[in-house]
Amino acid sequence: MTRAALRRRRAAAHLLGGDRTDLGAAVRHLLAVQAQDLRAARLALRARGAAASGRGVDAALNDDRLLVVGWLMRGTLHLVARDDYRWLHGLTASLSAATSRRRLAQLGASFEDAAPVIVRALAEEGPLTRAALAERVESAGLSAEGQIVPHLLALAAAEGSVVPGPVVDGAHRFALARDWLGPPTAPPQRDVALAELARRYLRGHGPATAGDLAAWSGLALRDARAGLAAIAGELQEDGDLVDVAGRPEPPRTLPARLLPAFDPYLLGWRDRSFALAPERARAVHPGGGVVRATAVADGRVVGTWSRRAGRVRLEPFGGLPARVAASLRREAADIERFEGH
Repeated sequence: MTRAALRRRRAAAHLLGGDRTDLGAAVRHLLAVQAQDLRAARLALRARGAAASGRGVDAALNDDRLLVVGWLMRGTLHLVARDDYRWLHGLTASLSAATSRRRLAQLGASFEDAAPVIVRALAEEGPLTRAALAERVESAGLSAEGQIVPHLLALAAAEGSVVPGPVVDGAHRFALARDWLGPPTAPPQRDVALAELARRYLRGHGPATAGDLAAWSGLALRDARAGLAAIAGELQEDGDLVDVAGRPEPPRTLPARLLPAFDPYLLGWRDRSFALAPERARAVHPGGGVVRATAVADGRVVGTWSRRAGRVRLEPFGGLPARVAASLRREAADIERFEGH
Protein backbone atom coordinates (compact mmCIF):
# COMPACT_ATOMS: atom_id res chain seq x y z
CA MET A 1 0.00 0.00 0.00
CA THR A 2 1.38 3.40 -0.91
CA ARG A 3 1.83 6.05 1.75
CA ALA A 4 -0.80 8.24 0.06
CA ALA A 5 -3.33 5.38 0.08
CA LEU A 6 -2.55 4.60 3.72
CA ARG A 7 -2.99 8.27 4.62
CA ARG A 8 -6.38 8.49 2.89
CA ARG A 9 -7.63 5.31 4.52
CA ARG A 10 -6.53 6.32 7.99
CA ALA A 11 -7.83 9.85 7.70
CA ALA A 12 -11.21 8.59 6.47
CA ALA A 13 -11.35 6.01 9.26
CA HIS A 14 -10.64 8.86 11.65
CA LEU A 15 -13.76 10.70 10.45
CA LEU A 16 -11.81 13.38 8.62
CA GLY A 17 -13.62 12.79 5.33
CA GLY A 18 -15.96 15.76 5.72
CA ASP A 19 -19.24 14.06 6.66
CA ARG A 20 -21.13 15.29 9.71
CA THR A 21 -21.89 12.76 12.41
CA ASP A 22 -23.55 12.41 15.77
CA LEU A 23 -21.43 13.30 18.83
CA GLY A 24 -21.91 10.02 20.62
CA ALA A 25 -21.46 8.00 17.43
CA ALA A 26 -18.20 9.81 16.67
CA VAL A 27 -16.73 9.11 20.11
CA ARG A 28 -17.81 5.47 19.96
CA HIS A 29 -16.30 5.14 16.48
CA LEU A 30 -12.94 6.59 17.57
CA LEU A 31 -13.26 4.66 20.86
CA ALA A 32 -11.25 7.29 22.78
CA VAL A 33 -10.31 10.94 22.25
CA GLN A 34 -7.31 12.22 24.17
CA ALA A 35 -8.58 14.73 26.72
CA GLN A 36 -5.90 15.92 29.11
CA ASP A 37 -6.76 19.27 27.47
CA LEU A 38 -10.56 19.35 27.39
CA ARG A 39 -10.60 22.34 25.03
CA ALA A 40 -8.58 20.30 22.54
CA ALA A 41 -10.94 17.33 22.86
CA ARG A 42 -13.89 19.59 22.03
CA LEU A 43 -12.06 20.90 18.96
CA ALA A 44 -11.15 17.38 17.86
CA LEU A 45 -14.85 16.54 17.74
CA ARG A 46 -15.60 19.79 15.90
CA ALA A 47 -13.06 18.87 13.22
CA ARG A 48 -14.95 15.61 12.66
CA GLY A 49 -18.33 17.27 12.23
CA ALA A 50 -19.58 15.85 15.53
CA ALA A 51 -19.91 18.97 17.68
CA ALA A 52 -21.51 22.27 16.78
CA SER A 53 -20.27 23.98 19.93
CA GLY A 54 -18.18 23.37 23.00
CA ARG A 55 -21.33 23.63 25.06
CA GLY A 56 -22.73 20.59 23.27
CA VAL A 57 -19.76 18.49 24.36
CA ASP A 58 -20.07 19.76 27.94
CA ALA A 59 -23.78 18.92 27.94
CA ALA A 60 -22.95 15.35 26.90
CA LEU A 61 -20.55 15.18 29.84
CA ASN A 62 -22.70 16.96 32.43
CA ASP A 63 -26.38 16.55 31.60
CA ASP A 64 -26.82 13.43 29.49
CA ARG A 65 -23.65 11.78 30.85
CA LEU A 66 -23.37 10.23 27.42
CA LEU A 67 -19.60 10.77 27.61
CA VAL A 68 -17.08 10.41 30.41
CA VAL A 69 -13.40 11.24 30.86
CA GLY A 70 -10.95 8.92 32.58
CA TRP A 71 -7.32 7.87 32.82
CA LEU A 72 -7.34 5.08 30.26
CA MET A 73 -5.05 4.47 27.28
CA ARG A 74 -1.38 4.98 28.18
CA GLY A 75 -2.52 6.20 31.60
CA THR A 76 -3.66 9.45 29.95
CA LEU A 77 -7.03 11.20 30.21
CA HIS A 78 -9.34 10.18 27.37
CA LEU A 79 -12.92 11.00 26.47
CA VAL A 80 -15.03 7.89 25.83
CA ALA A 81 -18.65 6.85 25.58
CA ARG A 82 -20.11 6.08 28.98
CA ASP A 83 -20.89 2.50 27.95
CA ASP A 84 -17.25 1.95 27.04
CA TYR A 85 -15.73 3.40 30.19
CA ARG A 86 -15.81 0.44 32.54
CA TRP A 87 -14.49 -2.26 30.20
CA LEU A 88 -11.71 0.05 29.00
CA HIS A 89 -10.97 0.93 32.61
CA GLY A 90 -10.68 -2.76 33.44
CA LEU A 91 -8.11 -3.21 30.66
CA THR A 92 -6.02 -0.09 31.17
CA ALA A 93 -6.42 1.26 34.74
CA SER A 94 -3.26 -0.46 35.90
CA LEU A 95 -1.23 1.78 33.55
CA SER A 96 -2.01 4.97 35.48
CA ALA A 97 -2.10 3.19 38.85
CA ALA A 98 1.53 2.10 38.61
CA THR A 99 2.69 5.61 37.67
CA SER A 100 0.72 7.33 40.41
CA ARG A 101 1.79 4.90 43.13
CA ARG A 102 5.42 5.42 42.20
CA ARG A 103 5.11 9.21 42.16
CA LEU A 104 3.23 9.32 45.47
CA ALA A 105 5.97 7.25 47.09
CA GLN A 106 8.58 9.66 45.71
CA LEU A 107 6.55 12.62 47.07
CA GLY A 108 6.25 11.03 50.51
CA ALA A 109 2.46 10.79 50.37
CA SER A 110 0.24 7.91 51.47
CA PHE A 111 -2.68 6.96 49.26
CA GLU A 112 -4.10 4.72 51.99
CA ASP A 113 -4.32 7.71 54.35
CA ALA A 114 -5.61 10.28 51.84
CA ALA A 115 -8.06 8.20 49.76
CA PRO A 116 -10.66 7.82 52.56
CA VAL A 117 -10.60 11.60 53.05
CA ILE A 118 -11.33 12.17 49.36
CA VAL A 119 -14.06 9.52 49.18
CA ARG A 120 -15.76 10.82 52.32
CA ALA A 121 -15.72 14.42 51.04
CA LEU A 122 -17.26 13.41 47.70
CA ALA A 123 -19.89 11.24 49.41
CA GLU A 124 -20.92 14.06 51.75
CA GLU A 125 -20.57 17.07 49.46
CA GLY A 126 -20.95 15.78 45.93
CA PRO A 127 -18.60 16.67 43.04
CA LEU A 128 -15.68 18.88 44.08
CA THR A 129 -12.81 20.60 42.30
CA ARG A 130 -9.27 19.44 42.69
CA ALA A 131 -8.49 22.55 44.73
CA ALA A 132 -11.38 21.83 47.10
CA LEU A 133 -10.22 18.23 47.53
CA ALA A 134 -6.71 19.48 48.27
CA GLU A 135 -8.18 21.59 51.06
CA ARG A 136 -9.97 18.56 52.51
CA VAL A 137 -6.75 16.54 52.42
CA GLU A 138 -4.82 19.33 54.15
CA SER A 139 -7.58 19.72 56.76
CA ALA A 140 -7.03 16.06 57.64
CA GLY A 141 -3.41 16.88 58.45
CA LEU A 142 -1.99 15.38 55.24
CA SER A 143 0.22 16.97 52.60
CA ALA A 144 -1.45 18.17 49.39
CA GLU A 145 1.49 20.04 47.88
CA GLY A 146 2.52 20.07 44.24
CA GLN A 147 1.46 16.98 42.30
CA ILE A 148 0.26 14.95 45.28
CA VAL A 149 -3.47 15.54 44.78
CA PRO A 150 -3.43 14.94 41.00
CA HIS A 151 -1.76 11.58 41.61
CA LEU A 152 -4.13 10.77 44.49
CA LEU A 153 -7.08 11.38 42.17
CA ALA A 154 -5.56 9.41 39.31
CA LEU A 155 -4.93 6.47 41.61
CA ALA A 156 -8.41 6.69 43.15
CA ALA A 157 -9.80 6.66 39.60
CA ALA A 158 -7.62 3.71 38.65
CA GLU A 159 -8.91 1.79 41.65
CA GLY A 160 -12.47 2.56 40.59
CA SER A 161 -13.79 4.86 43.32
CA VAL A 162 -13.44 8.29 41.64
CA VAL A 163 -14.09 9.67 38.15
CA PRO A 164 -13.77 13.13 36.59
CA GLY A 165 -17.37 14.33 36.71
CA PRO A 166 -19.13 17.54 35.64
CA VAL A 167 -17.34 20.32 33.79
CA VAL A 168 -17.84 23.66 35.55
CA ASP A 169 -16.19 26.86 34.29
CA GLY A 170 -14.13 24.78 31.86
CA ALA A 171 -12.69 22.38 34.44
CA HIS A 172 -13.73 19.00 35.82
CA ARG A 173 -15.11 18.44 39.26
CA PHE A 174 -14.46 14.96 40.62
CA ALA A 175 -17.23 12.61 41.68
CA LEU A 176 -17.68 9.18 43.15
CA ALA A 177 -17.88 6.70 40.30
CA ARG A 178 -20.94 5.00 41.78
CA ASP A 179 -22.78 8.33 41.97
CA TRP A 180 -21.77 9.59 38.52
CA LEU A 181 -21.88 6.37 36.50
CA GLY A 182 -24.23 4.20 38.51
CA PRO A 183 -23.59 0.80 40.08
CA PRO A 184 -20.63 -1.08 38.62
CA THR A 185 -21.29 -3.94 36.25
CA ALA A 186 -19.33 -7.15 35.93
CA PRO A 187 -16.42 -6.60 33.52
CA PRO A 188 -16.03 -8.89 30.52
CA GLN A 189 -13.37 -11.57 30.53
CA ARG A 190 -9.99 -10.16 29.56
CA ASP A 191 -9.82 -12.07 26.27
CA VAL A 192 -13.25 -10.74 25.31
CA ALA A 193 -12.22 -7.18 26.22
CA LEU A 194 -8.99 -7.47 24.22
CA ALA A 195 -10.93 -8.65 21.18
CA GLU A 196 -13.33 -5.71 21.50
CA LEU A 197 -10.41 -3.32 21.91
CA ALA A 198 -8.81 -4.60 18.71
CA ARG A 199 -12.10 -4.47 16.79
CA ARG A 200 -12.97 -0.96 17.89
CA TYR A 201 -9.43 0.36 17.44
CA LEU A 202 -9.34 -0.80 13.83
CA ARG A 203 -12.73 0.73 13.04
CA GLY A 204 -11.34 4.15 13.83
CA HIS A 205 -7.67 3.64 12.98
CA GLY A 206 -7.28 0.92 10.37
CA PRO A 207 -5.24 -0.07 8.50
CA ALA A 208 -2.81 -0.62 11.38
CA THR A 209 -0.48 -3.15 12.97
CA ALA A 210 -0.36 -4.90 16.31
CA GLY A 211 2.48 -2.55 17.20
CA ASP A 212 0.22 0.43 16.48
CA LEU A 213 -2.50 -0.95 18.74
CA ALA A 214 0.00 -1.57 21.53
CA ALA A 215 1.48 1.92 21.21
CA TRP A 216 -1.95 3.58 21.21
CA SER A 217 -3.41 1.58 24.08
CA GLY A 218 -0.30 1.33 26.23
CA LEU A 219 -0.85 -2.42 26.59
CA ALA A 220 1.80 -5.04 25.93
CA LEU A 221 2.38 -6.15 22.35
CA ARG A 222 1.29 -9.68 23.30
CA ASP A 223 -2.10 -8.28 24.37
CA ALA A 224 -2.49 -6.41 21.08
CA ARG A 225 -1.64 -9.55 19.14
CA ALA A 226 -4.06 -11.62 21.19
CA GLY A 227 -6.89 -9.16 20.55
CA LEU A 228 -6.26 -9.13 16.79
CA ALA A 229 -5.92 -12.91 16.66
CA ALA A 230 -9.32 -13.25 18.34
CA ILE A 231 -11.01 -11.31 15.51
CA ALA A 232 -8.87 -12.61 12.64
CA GLY A 233 -11.97 -13.78 10.76
CA GLU A 234 -13.25 -10.19 10.63
CA LEU A 235 -10.09 -8.73 9.13
CA GLN A 236 -8.33 -8.30 5.82
CA GLU A 237 -4.56 -8.16 5.50
CA ASP A 238 -2.21 -6.06 3.39
CA GLY A 239 1.32 -7.05 4.27
CA ASP A 240 1.88 -6.19 7.94
CA LEU A 241 -1.28 -4.08 8.02
CA VAL A 242 -4.72 -5.33 9.00
CA ASP A 243 -8.09 -3.64 8.71
CA VAL A 244 -11.74 -4.47 9.20
CA ALA A 245 -13.01 -6.36 6.18
CA GLY A 246 -15.38 -4.66 3.78
CA ARG A 247 -14.49 -1.08 4.61
CA PRO A 248 -15.63 1.27 1.80
CA GLU A 249 -12.98 2.91 -0.33
CA PRO A 250 -11.98 6.32 1.05
CA PRO A 251 -12.62 9.53 -0.92
CA ARG A 252 -9.92 10.44 -3.45
CA THR A 253 -9.48 13.78 -1.72
CA LEU A 254 -10.25 14.76 1.85
CA PRO A 255 -11.11 18.26 3.05
CA ALA A 256 -8.62 20.49 4.81
CA ARG A 257 -9.04 20.53 8.55
CA LEU A 258 -7.59 22.40 11.54
CA LEU A 259 -6.88 19.85 14.23
CA PRO A 260 -6.21 20.84 17.84
CA ALA A 261 -3.23 20.13 20.03
CA PHE A 262 -3.05 16.45 21.02
CA ASP A 263 -5.46 15.49 18.26
CA PRO A 264 -5.94 11.71 18.12
CA TYR A 265 -5.01 11.70 14.43
CA LEU A 266 -1.38 12.22 15.40
CA LEU A 267 -1.53 9.90 18.41
CA GLY A 268 -3.18 6.83 16.98
CA TRP A 269 -0.19 4.99 15.48
CA ARG A 270 3.38 4.19 16.40
CA ASP A 271 4.80 5.91 13.30
CA ARG A 272 3.31 9.27 12.24
CA SER A 273 5.37 9.70 9.07
CA PHE A 274 2.40 8.65 6.90
CA ALA A 275 0.84 12.03 7.80
CA LEU A 276 3.77 14.15 8.97
CA ALA A 277 6.98 14.48 6.97
CA PRO A 278 9.98 13.66 9.19
CA GLU A 279 11.64 16.98 8.43
CA ARG A 280 8.55 18.75 9.85
CA ALA A 281 8.22 16.56 12.93
CA ARG A 282 9.96 19.00 15.28
CA ALA A 283 7.52 21.76 14.32
CA VAL A 284 4.67 19.60 15.57
CA HIS A 285 6.43 17.63 18.31
CA PRO A 286 8.89 20.07 19.91
CA GLY A 287 9.48 17.80 22.91
CA GLY A 288 8.13 17.29 26.39
CA GLY A 289 5.15 15.33 25.13
CA VAL A 290 3.71 18.38 23.34
CA VAL A 291 1.71 17.84 20.13
CA ARG A 292 0.86 21.17 18.53
CA ALA A 293 -2.32 22.09 16.70
CA THR A 294 -2.01 21.28 13.00
CA ALA A 295 -3.45 22.11 9.60
CA VAL A 296 -4.19 18.96 7.58
CA ALA A 297 -5.07 18.59 3.89
CA ASP A 298 -5.84 15.20 2.31
CA GLY A 299 -4.71 13.71 5.61
CA ARG A 300 -1.24 15.28 5.37
CA VAL A 301 0.01 17.84 7.89
CA VAL A 302 0.70 21.07 5.99
CA GLY A 303 1.26 23.49 8.87
CA THR A 304 0.43 24.45 12.43
CA TRP A 305 -1.91 27.00 13.94
CA SER A 306 -2.53 28.86 17.17
CA ARG A 307 -5.12 31.22 18.58
CA ARG A 308 -4.10 34.63 19.84
CA ALA A 309 -6.40 37.38 21.06
CA GLY A 310 -9.35 35.33 19.87
CA ARG A 311 -8.11 34.94 16.29
CA VAL A 312 -6.73 31.82 14.62
CA ARG A 313 -3.27 32.29 13.16
CA LEU A 314 -2.15 29.81 10.48
CA GLU A 315 1.50 28.92 9.98
CA PRO A 316 1.74 26.79 6.81
CA PHE A 317 4.92 24.91 6.06
CA GLY A 318 4.93 26.31 2.52
CA GLY A 319 2.68 27.53 -0.26
CA LEU A 320 -0.79 25.97 -0.30
CA PRO A 321 -3.14 25.34 -3.23
CA ALA A 322 -5.87 27.97 -3.41
CA ARG A 323 -8.62 25.49 -2.51
CA VAL A 324 -6.72 24.32 0.57
CA ALA A 325 -5.95 27.86 1.71
CA ALA A 326 -9.62 28.82 1.30
CA SER A 327 -10.76 25.74 3.24
CA LEU A 328 -8.37 26.48 6.08
CA ARG A 329 -9.65 30.05 6.29
CA ARG A 330 -13.17 28.68 6.65
CA GLU A 331 -11.91 26.30 9.31
CA ALA A 332 -10.29 29.18 11.19
CA ALA A 333 -13.55 31.12 11.12
CA ASP A 334 -15.45 28.08 12.35
CA ILE A 335 -13.08 27.60 15.29
CA GLU A 336 -13.56 31.24 16.27
CA ARG A 337 -17.32 30.73 16.09
CA PHE A 338 -17.15 27.38 17.95
CA GLU A 339 -15.16 28.79 20.83
CA GLY A 340 -17.19 31.97 20.95
CA HIS A 341 -20.29 30.12 22.04
